[in-house]
Amino acid sequence: MTISTVNVNGLRAAARKGFVGWLAATEADVVCLQETRAERAQLAREVIAPDGWHVVLAPAAATGRAGVALYTRGRPEAVRVGFGVAEFDEAGRYVEADLGRVSVASLYLPSGEVGTARQAEKERFMDAFLPYLVRRRAEVEAEGRELVVCGDWNIAHREADLKNWRNNRKNSGFLPEERAWLSRVFDEAGYVDVVRALLPDREGPYSWWSYRGRAFDNDAGWRIDYQVATPGAADAAKEARVERAAAHDLRWSDHAPVTVAYAW
Repeated sequence: MTISTVNVNGLRAAARKGFVGWLAATEADVVCLQETRAERAQLAREVIAPDGWHVVLAPAAATGRAGVALYTRGRPEAVRVGFGVAEFDEAGRYVEADLGRVSVASLYLPSGEVGTARQAEKERFMDAFLPYLVRRRAEVEAEGRELVVCGDWNIAHREADLKNWRNNRKNSGFLPEERAWLSRVFDEAGYVDVVRALLPDREGPYSWWSYRGRAFDNDAGWRIDYQVATPGAADAAKEARVERAAAHDLRWSDHAPVTVAYAW
């Protein structure tokens, strides 16, 4: 099974810029999308019902915000939207599907801004989501199954995960408390950062670059898009890559797909 995840920065815009062509060409079996910002009725057929795919769209109740989706080659056996916390269950932040021996989720963790309500929302989400991850791992492993949570986690975990880390130590996305929370996901909840496990000694690979300045051309990016898996799933991961566009004008999002091949 090959899984790709990408924040599309608006699915309608991404479709116009090249997402549809990328989807037609991908070898992925599952594609996780974040920040879709669209209702089903707003999407063209080739986006919402592409040949060979089953599509689960989980938009936010607030129009034009957030939104997550799953594209799967096989029909999901079950789908869950949200993770049982009222504030976020209709916020377009989490959708999870059962696909045989593995469940795959698309996560869009809130972005923040220090000193604002957005950062407070991010912190509430993190406080609620970690217990879910602990509980969900126990559930799937009791069934002899695995879980892969893909998406835009909006946190760079280590200094190797962003180019200009020294200048971002007081900015949301690289705050000490955010990084410590992500460490708890790995150390306490027992999940594995799959790409980092496969590529332990390299900078990045970055998956998001600001549209401002020459961030993309200079590869001044952040690694904030993760595939976070239960240990059994992580052990099956064989190859990881970031599908970075060949040139700035060929991008269809400010993020690039993060793709992992699992030997199931």
